[in-house]
Amino acid sequence: MKRWLMGTAGLALALSSLAVAQDSPESLLPPGFDKPKPAARPPATPGDGSTPVVQPLPGGSSGGSAGGSTSAVRPATLPSGARVPSLKELESMSPDELDQLLGLKPKFDMPSALRRSMKQVGILAEDEGGMPPGSLGRQNAALVGALLGGNKGRLVSRWGHILLRRVLASRLDAPAGMNPADFAGARAALLVRMGEGDAARQMVQDVDAGNYTPALTQAAIDAYQFTGDITGICPVVSVIGGGRKDADWRVLQAICSSFEGSGASALAQLDRLVGQGGWQQLDVLLAKRYAGAAGKARQTVKIEWEGVQEMTPWRYALSMAVGAAPPAALLNDLPVRYDYVAATAPMAPLVARAKGADRAGAAGILSSAAMVDLYSQIYSQDDINGPFAESADTLRIAYVGETPEARMQAIRALWDGGTDAEARYSRQVLTAFAAARVTPSGDHDAVLPDLIAAMLSAGLDQNALRWAPHADLGTVGWGQLVLAAPNRTAPVEGGALDSFYDGDASEGHRKSRFLLAGLAALGRVKANTAGGFADKLGIDLGRQTRWTRLIDQAADVNNRALVVLLAGIGMQGDSWAKMTSVNLYHIISALDRVGLSAEARMIAAEAVARS
Repeated sequence: MKRWLMGTAGLALALSSLAVAQDSPESLLPPGFDKPKPAARPPATPGDGSTPVVQPLPGGSSGGSAGGSTSAVRPATLPSGARVPSLKELESMSPDELDQLLGLKPKFDMPSALRRSMKQVGILAEDEGGMPPGSLGRQNAALVGALLGGNKGRLVSRWGHILLRRVLASRLDAPAGMNPADFAGARAALLVRMGEGDAARQMVQDVDAGNYTPALTQAAIDAYQFTGDITGICPVVSVIGGGRKDADWRVLQAICSSFEGSGASALAQLDRLVGQGGWQQLDVLLAKRYAGAAGKARQTVKIEWEGVQEMTPWRYALSMAVGAAPPAALLNDLPVRYDYVAATAPMAPLVARAKGADRAGAAGILSSAAMVDLYSQIYSQDDINGPFAESADTLRIAYVGETPEARMQAIRALWDGGTDAEARYSRQVLTAFAAARVTPSGDHDAVLPDLIAAMLSAGLDQNALRWAPHADLGTVGWGQLVLAAPNRTAPVEGGALDSFYDGDASEGHRKSRFLLAGLAALGRVKANTAGGFADKLGIDLGRQTRWTRLIDQAADVNNRALVVLLAGIGMQGDSWAKMTSVNLYHIISALDRVGLSAEARMIAAEAVARS
């Protein structure tokens, strides 16, 4: 970052001196010698018709006699071609505006030798688990753009979320006809909507600021806001400068200006933004405290929450970043987005992170290991009390309790501590590895489906299959295992499906619908058996829509990335009640056909467990 070598007043004085010097240059010669003697004009030859030639003065008119009027003095200008501003104008300018005025504004934030190619943008290389770089390079740009922009980010499936994140984070060539920066921006924007702020921030950081487009700039703002890393956007702000005029951008300019050392002028700029573009007094005060902490300005900023009725993304991000905890009443009944932010924010209090984890775990944002790490931190803090501290103690018992009964009792207590179905499933993610340590026996028939669901939430299919001898035919535990088994060859018989149907208490026999969809998609039931059971359920797995045709065609050409993007569109919703058996059938079938059979099996088993 540049640092100014002189203040605004000093620069103003220098520029004012420049204007004076151009108006009346000072002579260095003694009086009487400052006007050179004019050269003698050669005499005119009589009759040659010549006339005296008068040279035009610089900046003046070219015609007229020697006694004609002189032209006005040309006004002083700067290297950028702009006029020299007044002292008052200079004092009100930000460093970025002065840069632009003086022609010092950078076009890139990286030296030319270190600038990165836009050929493949992303986080995850193919040898790290990402998709092949050319997966979408030959696809229709409008289709890919619609799949990215049309996904609202909330998926019913934890495993579907994990798979979509993997594709979005891959290092990919942009589709033909799509700007690579816009492609990166669309992926980052979807990652933010999914609650994957860290992945989105890494995505936008993979592009040099000089290559940013308006779409990528907005995605970057959203990513840095989501993660509370406000100053992370400053290199982009420095390069783009006055290219945006909205209030959010001007707030960021002021914060970055303070970060660069112009604290006093930055705080003054923020004061002028009160009431503009939704920035209320409280929001500007939060921005001023952040700017003061980031820069060298030292100004006491008192945060008053009285009268504030709602939480906003900027308000939440800034309050979290500066440690100004909002009143508890403002945090009640917030959209799930705020839980995702809290769960992944390292600066958030541990209890707030644990509350968020009860949503983020089920969504697929947090892994089982990450949740265990979080509760381990809570366990190690003696000053944390309450239900989450008790849960941390219980989790320790679930792993190292002295008896199998004590460990199983602790696991069940954690599950039952979930306030709703989503939180309960998050607790199953939390206890996945503890469940895998339980010795299979017939003593846990009542909770066997939950034990299997917990293990499969972390992909522990081999551990779950150890319980197969204890999973009675036609039960929910059996249904999960016949879908999750990696090498099953024997088809499921109609009698087993009928038994499952008879014990299915889900609304509209949703579990039975999803079991059939998964088995048919994986080829684990004969066609006539599947057809008969489908008639019983009143569904038609062969029904076609434009979306089903697209995902089938993508599977036909073995394009994994496109299949996953289409699957993401088909899995949108806030609960499994929003999923249809037809969509589930085509998703699992397409994933299995393109070699993503492990993910296909986990999604199928999850559907039966959570529906």
